[in-house]
Amino acid sequence: MESTYDPARVEARWYPEWERAGAFRPEVNPDGPPFCIVIPPPNVTGVLHMGHALDLSIQDLLIRRKRMQGYAALWLPGTDHAGIATQNVVERELAAEGLSRHDLGRDAFVEQVWAWKRASGGRISEQMRTLGYSCDWSRERFTLDDGLYRAVREVFVRLYEEGLIYRGYRIINWCPRCHTALSDIEVEHREESGELVHITYPFRDSPGGITVATTRAETMLGDTAVAVHPDDDRYRDAVGKTVVLPLLDREI
Repeated sequence: MESTYDPARVEARWYPEWERAGAFRPEVNPDGPPFCIVIPPPNVTGVLHMGHALDLSIQDLLIRRKRMQGYAALWLPGTDHAGIATQNVVERELAAEGLSRHDLGRDAFVEQVWAWKRASGGRISEQMRTLGYSCDWSRERFTLDDGLYRAVREVFVRLYEEGLIYRGYRIINWCPRCHTALSDIEVEHREESGELVHITYPFRDSPGGITVATTRAETMLGDTAVAVHPDDDRYRDAVGKTVVLPLLDREI
């Protein structure tokens, strides 16, 4: 008997045995009440980090306990496509070869992305197996699998038709390179020194005017009105008057 425990040798032998035996499938307790955990799918763009390891270890603890209590316990593994992030990773690889996605064309680029997914997604699954997580790998999913993609589209259309969600105009983060909208988490914020500009709108029919401070002086050209608070003594006499839009000499 070895004097010390060698986890690499022991676990590498037994985990495939457990998987082949179906030990992590809910069918091991066919008559038990159902219990399910769906892994918040890690992005397919890289490898797992310590945060994943902590979160997944807690889920593994919960699912093993339920399995031992006789539940038909399913821990569903999977990965997320992370569309823009994945696109950027693949584009960086192409750039190293002096190519862009436009050089490849849409179909070839999509295939390149799927090839990346197969390599990176496989690495994530391998890490989870190495950590000993008791997932039901026979049910592993990817967020762009045909079945999942159709299901998501069906649900969104149904919710829209039932009036539970709607489409509207919103200020978004737009990437001029990718030509797509980005979520806040994908935006890199950068502080810049700006300036506060004071613009005076002269009254049309009387001396004086109203001065407005802004960091976006260029929007003045599209102004259609100037608003004041009617209870503010400084501007009470201005209520109802019109002013002239500077530079354009347009009354507003």
